[in-house]
Amino acid sequence: MNTAFNIDIYQQRRSHLMQSMSGGVAVIPTSPIRSRNGDVEYQYRPDSDFYYLTGFNEPDSVAVLCPGRAAGEYILFCREKDDDKELWYGRRAGLEGAVEKYGADDAFPIEDLDDILPRLLEDQEKIYASLGRYSDFDAKVMQWMNEVKLRSRRGIHAPHEMVDLSYLLHEQRLIKRKDELTIMQRAGKISAAGHIRAMETCKPGMTEHQVQAEMEYIFRKMGSTYNAYPSIVAGGENSCILHYIDNNAVLNDGDLLLIDAGAELDCYASDISRTFPVNGKFSGEQRALYEIVLAAQHAAFEVCKPGEHWNRPHERAVEVITEGLVDVGLLKGELNELIETHAYREFYMHRTGHWLGLDVHDVGDYQIEQQWRVLEPGMVFTVEPGIYIGKNSKVDSRWHDIGIRIEDDVVIRKAGHEVLTKAVPTAIDDIEHLMA
Repeated sequence: MNTAFNIDIYQQRRSHLMQSMSGGVAVIPTSPIRSRNGDVEYQYRPDSDFYYLTGFNEPDSVAVLCPGRAAGEYILFCREKDDDKELWYGRRAGLEGAVEKYGADDAFPIEDLDDILPRLLEDQEKIYASLGRYSDFDAKVMQWMNEVKLRSRRGIHAPHEMVDLSYLLHEQRLIKRKDELTIMQRAGKISAAGHIRAMETCKPGMTEHQVQAEMEYIFRKMGSTYNAYPSIVAGGENSCILHYIDNNAVLNDGDLLLIDAGAELDCYASDISRTFPVNGKFSGEQRALYEIVLAAQHAAFEVCKPGEHWNRPHERAVEVITEGLVDVGLLKGELNELIETHAYREFYMHRTGHWLGLDVHDVGDYQIEQQWRVLEPGMVFTVEPGIYIGKNSKVDSRWHDIGIRIEDDVVIRKAGHEVLTKAVPTAIDDIEHLMA
C-alpha cells in the first residue's frame, strides 16, 4: 500500500463498530486468492470491509472483534513468517508484525482458526458476520457454532443469533473521515492527470488500447498500483456501449472518444468519465449534445449539499437532459409528461451517480424506510449524466454513434460540496484548447 500505516485510524474504526454492536463477536474474513488461469493468479486485493477495519493487505487472514475481552478485543489470524515461501512470494507480516505494525491485541496462525474460534464464541449471545459474501466462510461459521452447541452439557452456551454485519459496518463506511478523504483526493488527482494525458495524446489512427496505455502510465507513475475497475476507452459507436471494455478499435477522425476510468489508491477508488473528439474538434451535433450533458451535470452539482436527498441530483439531470433533447428535436412533447413517462430513457438509461469509496460502487443504503436518503457531510459519490444514441436509434442518422458521459467525484461538505476530480476540463473550449 502507498501511505504510511496509522494504527490509531484503524483502532478508531474498530472501536466505533464495536460500540454499535450489542454484545457478541464479529468475524471478518478477507478475500481469497483467485485463480486467473493455469498457474496464474489475479493480482491480490483485500476485502474492503476487512481492510477498512484492519489495514492488513495479506490473504489468508481473518479478523475477530470481541468487545470487552480482557486479553484484548482485536484478534488477527494470519500467515506465519516463512523464509522459503517469502523467497518465492514476498514478505509477510507474521504474527509479530500483526501485533507490532498492525495493532492486533493477539495474533494466531491462520491454521489454528478452527481450534481457537469456537472457544471465542462460547457464551456469546450473537455472532456478527457478512453473510452471503463468501459461501465457504459462511459454512465455516455454521460449523463453529455447531461445535459450541455440542458443548452445552458442560454448561457452555452457543450464540443464539447470527447478525449480518454489513448494515452496521456499511453505514459506518458511508461517511468518509478526514484520512479517507485525503486518500480519495489524491486518487482523484492521479486519475485526473491520466485523463488529461489521454486528451493530450489522442489523435486519429491510434487505437483505444494506445490511449488507455498513455492514461494508465500516468496512474502507475503517480503511485496507483492498479485501477479501481477495468478502463472503458470507447471510440465512435463503442461509446454507446455503457460497459465496453474491449478497447481494441481504431479511433477515427470525426468520432468521439468516451473514457471512463479511475485509479485506485490504498484500496480507495476514483471514477472519472470524459468525452472528447478524437481529432480535437467537436462537430455541430456532438457539441449540441455535449452541452446538454454538461448543463445537466452542473444542475446536479447545484443540489449536492447537506439537506438535499440522494435522488435530487438525478432529478435535476433528468430535467435538463429531457429539456435539451426536446430543444434539439430528439424528443417531442410536453416536458413533464416526457419525464413522467421516462421518454428520456431511450437516450439516458442509467442513474446519475453512486456511492464511492473502498468500492467503486460503494456500500450504504440509498433509501431509509423507503425515503431517499438525506445527504450529509462526508458522503462521496459520482455525478455522471450522459446521452447515448446508437446506430439502431430511429432518429436521424446524423446523431448516430454519439455517446457522451461526463463524470466527477463529489464529497458533501458542511457548506455544500467539493468536486474531487475538477482538474480535468469539461468545457468544450478548454478541451479543444488542451487537445490543440
